[in-house]
Amino acid sequence: MVFVAPSASIIGDVNSVSVVSRTNIQDNALVHVAKSNLSGKVLPTIIGDNVTVVHSAILHGCTVEDDAFVGMGATLLDSVVVEKHAMVAAGALVWGGNPAKFLRKLTDEEVAFIAQSAANYTNLAQVHAAENAKSFDEIELEKVLRKKFDHHDEDYDSMIGIVRETPPELVLPDNILPDKASKST
Repeated sequence: MVFVAPSASIIGDVNSVSVVSRTNIQDNALVHVAKSNLSGKVLPTIIGDNVTVVHSAILHGCTVEDDAFVGMGATLLDSVVVEKHAMVAAGALVWGGNPAKFLRKLTDEEVAFIAQSAANYTNLAQVHAAENAKSFDEIELEKVLRKKFDHHDEDYDSMIGIVRETPPELVLPDNILPDKASKST
């Protein structure tokens, strides 16, 4: 399952986009392809398994291998390859022919975080898919059931040991309300 946020865009207008399973593309991210470039290469965009593409990232004619993480607002341009277990920093600009600076290997904890992030969004995608698959009648039935079971019965509550506090009555001082006698004069 793949999670694509409602405000994310995947545009395969002049070439192909491939997204493998358990990948998530978050809000305002843009995935696009390249038809042609200076090198004359045809550049699809390929996103591997267990990849997290975070908010407002731009991927254009590039490859992101399995278990990678693309940070907020990062931009990956034509021919870029993000390798397995790599993390692209937020706001980074990675362009072909001039690779990003290697800082360090990811820790085991960071690799686990990338996998967990992908799993979390895969689960969210399943919830969204189930909700969006409901018919109008199912949605209306759920509304009725929520209203029915939202009612709080004092006898039932007391049998199962729930005590609901009743809000105190609102008592206003006498001088707050206008005097009825002064209104009639």
